[in-house]
Amino acid sequence: MLMDEDPKNTSRYQAGLEVRRSVLGDPHVDRAEAAASDFDGPFQQLITEAAWGTVWSRPGLSKRERSIVTLALLAALGHDEELAMHVRATANTGASRDEIREAFLHVAIYAGVPAANRAFKIAKEVFAQMDDAHG
Repeated sequence: MLMDEDPKNTSRYQAGLEVRRSVLGDPHVDRAEAAASDFDGPFQQLITEAAWGTVWSRPGLSKRERSIVTLALLAALGHDEELAMHVRATANTGASRDEIREAFLHVAIYAGVPAANRAFKIAKEVFAQMDDAHG
């Protein structure tokens, strides 16, 4: 890449941005991009290229399947804010509430009941917000 070339013009960044928008929604991505500063801008570029442009763009799993895996991992690791964001994203990925419940049951067995308990609590709160927003 040339030194004066905008890193956001790379094909991997653009592919990642497209997938990120399709999963998280335009409003979320727009807020993240608007909030990016000189300090964290390179991090936003990294996650757009690596997470979304490389991993989420791969053909091996559907967005629904990736969403379920992501929810289980975030729950197991206790990443509450990211978990809530990805629960909201299921409206775009097609992961059902039944599938999310099953993923969290796996979390209880393989990562511990406290992690799953917290994940269920967060998901219930997010589902209530989503239901209120839709009527």
